[in-house]
Amino acid sequence: MTAPHRDLYHAFVDQGLDAWLTRLPEQLARGLDRRRYGDLPAWEKAVAKLPPLPADRRVHLDTDTVTVDVALDDSRRRQAENLLRKLVPWRKGPYQLAGIQIDTEWRSDWKWRRLAPHLAELRGRRVLDVGGGSGYHGWRMAGCGAAFVLVIDPSPRFYWQFRAVRHFVGDADGGRTHFLPVGIEDVPEGLGWFDTVFSMGVLYHRPSPLEHLLQLKDALRPGGELVLETLVVEGDATTVLLPGERYAAMPNVYFLPSSAALCQWLERCGLANVRVVDEAVTTTDEQRSTSWMTFQSLADFLDPEDPTRTREGYPAPRRAVVIANLPG
Repeated sequence: MTAPHRDLYHAFVDQGLDAWLTRLPEQLARGLDRRRYGDLPAWEKAVAKLPPLPADRRVHLDTDTVTVDVALDDSRRRQAENLLRKLVPWRKGPYQLAGIQIDTEWRSDWKWRRLAPHLAELRGRRVLDVGGGSGYHGWRMAGCGAAFVLVIDPSPRFYWQFRAVRHFVGDADGGRTHFLPVGIEDVPEGLGWFDTVFSMGVLYHRPSPLEHLLQLKDALRPGGELVLETLVVEGDATTVLLPGERYAAMPNVYFLPSSAALCQWLERCGLANVRVVDEAVTTTDEQRSTSWMTFQSLADFLDPEDPTRTREGYPAPRRAVVIANLPG
């Protein structure tokens, strides 16, 4: 068993997650199966070759850019940057690691800044981040004092990006932040354990959105808080857009409700105190191509003659953050 896996096992034991612990071997083996993911060995090798770091470092998890200040000479810094670039595309961030600025596709700090004032106090809470990508928001949750943070995402690329950041962060978070390469469907049914569950940028990828909401609800303890961010459209409680084959060039986009309809869905699923805390059109300053994500991004997916529409003719991406509670 590798050291990261041992740390995860020990964390599950310490947290009393016995019902989930027995599933970890199979979930890790499936999520990191080299036969399924041909690039996985290269990502693993890149992280393994990151240069050793001096113990003296300053880690900032409570700032817009997740930052690790640690001294590296020019040669080792170039080596580290070349290895980190083998993990592209980097989508959620930003990070600054030993002077290396990882300018991610998303300015995820902007989203965090919009929703953070509305959250229940995270200090001491047990948090699940569903579809967390490289773990940027998970690090920010730890920076807010969460007692246990579990980021889940089925992409092994994101797992190795998280491991790369962990290499720089070390144990500065007290070992409270973890990553498991699975989806929400792999969380044990009826878990009812997390104080806060985040699902950001996931719901519109689910062909059965109410099932996803019920899975999120199932992971919450009574009285816990759900933080949901997803694509929405303007309209009333009956408005739902079901795009055709693609939406903003994405092939796997299903239901885009209005905020009012989304709140109704959450209430029908048994959640209470449902409120929209933010709604905004996504801009090309917040989501864009960079040297760390060189593929097409939002600007390429909008109508060049009318940026209020996608190139398929749908309303341009608009995102809402909705917070709700599981009745106690």
